[in-house]
Amino acid sequence: MDPRVSPPRLVIDPALHPEVSSELRSSPRLLRMARSGARMETTRSPALLLALPAFLLLVLYLVGWPGAIIAGMGVGLMALLRWMAADSAHRATRRRLHLAREHANQYVLPEDLDYPCQQLLRRAQNAVEVIMRSSVHKAGLIDSIDNQVSLPEEVWQIAQRLRKLSSMHAEQGRIIPRELPPGMEEAFTPYTKALDAAWTSLSQRVRHLEKYAKQVLKADKAYHAHLRLEKLAAKTPEYQQLIAETVRDDLAHERILELSDQAAHVRKLFEESILQARQTAGELLRAPLR
Repeated sequence: MDPRVSPPRLVIDPALHPEVSSELRSSPRLLRMARSGARMETTRSPALLLALPAFLLLVLYLVGWPGAIIAGMGVGLMALLRWMAADSAHRATRRRLHLAREHANQYVLPEDLDYPCQQLLRRAQNAVEVIMRSSVHKAGLIDSIDNQVSLPEEVWQIAQRLRKLSSMHAEQGRIIPRELPPGMEEAFTPYTKALDAAWTSLSQRVRHLEKYAKQVLKADKAYHAHLRLEKLAAKTPEYQQLIAETVRDDLAHERILELSDQAAHVRKLFEESILQARQTAGELLRAPLR
C-alpha cells in the first residue's frame, strides 16, 4: 500500500503488558484526548429533571395517587438502572483515560508525526506486515520467533525517534526566522544538519526493513514453487515410466536426467532465497536502534 494513501497505524511499546496494550489499542480517541490534555465532560440532562415531575403530575391528574405512585416507582427504577449503566461506562472511560495518560510515552499516534515522518513510519509498518504475513515466516523458515520479538521492537524504536524528530522539526520552525540577517545562516546550520542526519539514519533503517521484506517475498515465491515441485516429485516415477515407454532409450535417459536436475535446481534456489532472507535479517537486527 502506498504510504501516501493512508497514515501509519498506532504504535505501542511492545514491552507493555498485553492487557495494558490491548486497553490502549481499543481506545484511540482517549489516547488523543490524553495527548492533547483534554478532560472528560460529565453530561447531565436538565430536560430529564423537568420532564420527570411533569410526567408524574400528568399521571396523578389522569389516574390519581395509586397510579402516580406505581408510575413513579417504575420511572424511578428505570432512571436508577440508566444511571447505573451510564456511571459504569463513565468510570470505565475515566479508567482508560487515566491509563492513556499514565503511559503517554509508550505509544505513538499518527498525529504525533509530521507528514514525512508519517510516510516513513508507514513504510516500516508495511515492510514488517509483509514479513509477518509471509508463508516462510509462518512455516518457521526465517527465524519466526526472532521476528515476532525483534520486528515490533524495531518499529517501536523507529516510531519513537520519528516522534522526537517531528517535535524538533516543529520547534526549529518556530525558533528559526524565515529571513535570517546576513552572515547568520551558518550559525543555524549545525542544528539543521543534526536533524538531517537523524532523518538520514532513520530512512536507512527503514530501507533495511524493506530490503528484508523483498528478500522474504523472494523466498516466499521460491517456497511456493518448492511446494508445487514436491507434489510433482511424488509423481516422478509415473513421468519416468511415461518417457521410458514412449521415447527412444537414449532420449528417455536424457529426459529423466532433466527431471532430476530441474528438481535439484528449484530446491537450490529455494534454499538460497531462505539463506539470503536470514542474512538480511541478521544485518538489520545485528545493531538495533536503542
